[in-house]
Amino acid sequence: MKLIQPVQQHEALLADIADAQPGEGVCVWWLGQSGFLVKCEQGQVLFDPYLSDSLTKKYAETDKPHTRMTELAIRPGELRGIDVVTSTHNHTDHLDAETLQPLISTNPDIALVIPEANREFVAKRLDCPLDWPVGISDGESVTLNKIIVNAIPAAHNEIDRDDQGRCKYLGYVLQLGNTSIYHSGDTLLYSGMAEQLGKFDIDLAILPINGIRSERCVSGNLFGDEAAQLAHQISARLVVPCHYDMFTFNTEPPTLFVKSCQRLGQSHRVLRCGERLDLTEKA
Repeated sequence: MKLIQPVQQHEALLADIADAQPGEGVCVWWLGQSGFLVKCEQGQVLFDPYLSDSLTKKYAETDKPHTRMTELAIRPGELRGIDVVTSTHNHTDHLDAETLQPLISTNPDIALVIPEANREFVAKRLDCPLDWPVGISDGESVTLNKIIVNAIPAAHNEIDRDDQGRCKYLGYVLQLGNTSIYHSGDTLLYSGMAEQLGKFDIDLAILPINGIRSERCVSGNLFGDEAAQLAHQISARLVVPCHYDMFTFNTEPPTLFVKSCQRLGQSHRVLRCGERLDLTEKA
């Protein structure tokens, strides 16, 4: 199978990131799966990067091979000047040691935002000090160099809490000056979700569209029509799909997402891996 080639990768992508001037808005690049780089006046944030072949190697000789569909956009050690990186939950495509360890090494002052419920797991996987990650739970927020991160529950497949009531799966609303970006992490719809998100005046919603199918034997996500509907319900200024075109066994095309957005009159953009989105500040 011929791999999908990113529209920009490695040196070309790095040059585009360096040249980007976000001004009063933000610049966003899709790095594949659920990984997005955000550049703004407040700094640079990396959402849930998966920039390795660790899952392909791990499952190569099993009945659930993670066959890669898209070429790697960039190696994690190439990224510099990253202020914040997130992990929404413990699944490897959202908490990958082969991505995060070289990223942290290259960016020693970086802050890693995680669900507080996952602290021990994260420290063990990354071989980092237990007290180093920045833990957060739903309803809480943390400010890191003028970058505000708010935690929203995620249902993957349900809202799962530890024995202290803290969510193991989160989405994050990033507040960057007057711009708000919602990265849902992996999630299904749940009661009260739109109401919680409606408080934030979301400019950009980043939502998974690979859906949920029992034959995959993995936790699922929104389908494209559900992602479009959620974006519409929360009056998102723009919605971008993710979590597809990475593994052959767990993907869906964006066709349903696009058709649903068009039917609802929801502003949307389908990015190619490595492509840049310039989001201007709202008036």
